[in-house]
Amino acid sequence: MTPILLAIACLMAVTLGYGGLCAASPFGDCRKCRGMGHALKADRKGRLKRGKDCRRCRATGKRIRVGRWLYNRAARIHRAGTTD
Repeated sequence: MTPILLAIACLMAVTLGYGGLCAASPFGDCRKCRGMGHALKADRKGRLKRGKDCRRCRATGKRIRVGRWLYNRAARIHRAGTTD
């Protein structure tokens, strides 16, 4: 196998794997709050307390994956263009 075909095969495997991940689990953990839904802050004694709700994920702790977002957008455009 030539190196170009090997690279294309690896890229296809990664793409199909990510597509499968987006289909099986469309939501991932929020990157800002790491899936907790809120920030952590320390009180004056250094103990951790619950902070404010995360504004990015609206306190759900989840975000939509990029691949799923692209799929949803493409499906919406396709639906809008093929309606009667």
